[in-house]
Amino acid sequence: MFSWSTIGRPIVALAPMAGVTDASYRQLIKRIAPEVVLYTEFLSTDAIHYGAKKTIEMLHFDAEIERPFIVQVFGHDPDHFLSAAKVIEQLGADGIDINMGCPAAKVVSSCHGSALIKEPDLAARLVEATVKAVKIPVSVKTRLGWDSKTTLIPFCKRLVDAGAQALAIHGRRFCDKFTGKADWEPIYELKRNISVPVIGNGDITSAAVAVERIQNLDGVMIGRGTFGNPWVMREICDALGASSEKLKVESGKLRPITFEEKIPWILDHCALAVRFKGERTGMLEMRRHLGSYVKGFDGAREMRERLVRVEKLEDVRAILCR
Repeated sequence: MFSWSTIGRPIVALAPMAGVTDASYRQLIKRIAPEVVLYTEFLSTDAIHYGAKKTIEMLHFDAEIERPFIVQVFGHDPDHFLSAAKVIEQLGADGIDINMGCPAAKVVSSCHGSALIKEPDLAARLVEATVKAVKIPVSVKTRLGWDSKTTLIPFCKRLVDAGAQALAIHGRRFCDKFTGKADWEPIYELKRNISVPVIGNGDITSAAVAVERIQNLDGVMIGRGTFGNPWVMREICDALGASSEKLKVESGKLRPITFEEKIPWILDHCALAVRFKGERTGMLEMRRHLGSYVKGFDGAREMRERLVRVEKLEDVRAILCR
């Protein structure tokens, strides 16, 4: 059974990202770096509670490939957290993560995501309800604070007292959104004040940055830094010593250097998207990834302009293989 206290260190995790960390992207990342801890897109506890078909479908995963598999949820009703947690556990997830960091206006306006930083009593009740409902571990992803960093340690202590077994901290406040530079110093200080694993998140774009940032933390979480470069996860695992000897030997095969070497991986990602969502929806959603994959060489702009209009897998193959 998965446990945050016994998982190997350092932890390397793929950040939960709405519209990005679906099954196709998670499985692509696992092919590149099997050591990575996967998080789903963030899912509504209200939707799970009421059995919304689309959301329930997003909970399904390949147990042979995608472990450890953490389902991230959001909401503000403790009863819905309790019932949703039971559904998630029954479907075989390894853990549940509560989103207390999303800064999107429509999320915060409903007292979800970062809004819970201003409601520490409610935040603690949500953790307590989830922990009470299941045997799998419960964690929280949050930010440095709302408009101040001074609340981080007392807020996180409340969460740990309520039963949170790990914390992932994005190095920005709510008011920063995604602007400016992520500040990791408060995250290091938090680790010195609590006993559960702490994972740092924010502005990791390379293995060198991950090595520089990890310091006293238990791990790192990478999100936007993987756009167009999922192979960075292999590099980070190797650089931090999170890889097995076998994977270190094979890692060269998992880190394409030229664009030509990346093409089979890109086509595999497209094929996975089509498999899970059908060709029309799968290729529409792949457009954002395809635009990120193509950069840094002569003709990239023209190729990108064509790729962001594709409708079929065969269109991508024809464009890339020219």
